Amino acid sequence: MALVKRFIRPAKGSFFLLGPRGTGKTLWMRETFPDALWINLLLPKSFRIYAAKPEQLAEEVDHEMRRRDGQPFTVIIDEVQRVPTLLDVVQATLGQFPAIRFVLSGSSARKLRRGGVNLLGGRAIVRHMHPFFAGELGENFSLEVAMRRGLLPVVWDAPDAMETLSAYVGGYLDEEVRQEALVRKLDAFLRFLEVAAFAHGTVPNRSAIARECGVSGNTVEAYLAILYELLIAFSVPSFGRVPKRRDLGDAKFYFCDAGLCRSLRPARIGLVDAPSQGFVLEGLVAQHLRAWCDYAPNGNRLYFWRGSGGAEVDFVLCGERNLWALEVKSAATIHPEHLRGLHAFCAAFPEARPILLYGGSHRLRRGNVDCIPVECFLRELHPDRPPVAGS
Repeated sequence: MALVKRFIRPAKGSFFLLGPRGTGKTLWMRETFPDALWINLLLPKSFRIYAAKPEQLAEEVDHEMRRRDGQPFTVIIDEVQRVPTLLDVVQATLGQFPAIRFVLSGSSARKLRRGGVNLLGGRAIVRHMHPFFAGELGENFSLEVAMRRGLLPVVWDAPDAMETLSAYVGGYLDEEVRQEALVRKLDAFLRFLEVAAFAHGTVPNRSAIARECGVSGNTVEAYLAILYELLIAFSVPSFGRVPKRRDLGDAKFYFCDAGLCRSLRPARIGLVDAPSQGFVLEGLVAQHLRAWCDYAPNGNRLYFWRGSGGAEVDFVLCGERNLWALEVKSAATIHPEHLRGLHAFCAAFPEARPILLYGGSHRLRRGNVDCIPVECFLRELHPDRPPVAGS
């Protein structure tokens, strides 16, 4: 497949580029900054040099500055979380050479926080790299394929997607969980991953998960934190008129990619909860909306909504001037019960625009609700445009 042009844009100054492994960070950086000074900490030799002597970075930057006759340039440190002490040197170097741009990629927020991701004193912002957008793939996008194997770039082009997904999970477990000794019992964590796949798209029932895994509730909280910090899962908070303190106990849980979740989920019923095929579709929409919020310029935020009477809406997009409510249904036919959550939300928030994403093939309107085929919606979603035309 030809090189895919990504929607993400670089920051003007120094920035962190965070994202799960396999999302295409390295390829994007090479295409975007072809003349950069490159330091790849995945290479054993580079890791040994900078782990032993972080100040080597300052020496190399000084040498490169003289070689380029003082002209500004970009320095890329790939997988910077492997040597967090380099951030001290980066901060000092920015003080000496403020025109230099550092691009610091990472696939573990945990290591960066522990090493001091805020050491740059506000000089670097954070960008996130996500799995493919449907719109990035254009005509190569297939909803059926995306639901089966997800949209991680490392998987999308693989001859055997499921084998690649299995290797992808195994790599994370080996390099991030086992080697870093994040958990005492790896077998319990593996069981947790299977159970967590059934909590995809829900507010996790920590007690039920703990019973299924044979661990304590505190251990479940620690395991969830590991998934968030390794960037392979994310949370969607609940929506209210007045912003609430962020509470992960009241947030929906999603794996970063629908294919990843599907690969973790055993092909049997009976673990905690067993939602239908719709959980894959909802997760696919969730990862698109999350990426749209990150890439779009207007500071939109993603929520879900649960009303006092039990009505729910899968997703709420809240921006400075717009409010969208989106419900996802895999059914090809629209039934009145599919619209109840949207109607309840609009009764509470009359300014909202309600949207039903469904498995049919025709754009329809039911009262004030726009009903859009989910594949069309995903194909047309672009960070330079509102999620729905006419918004």
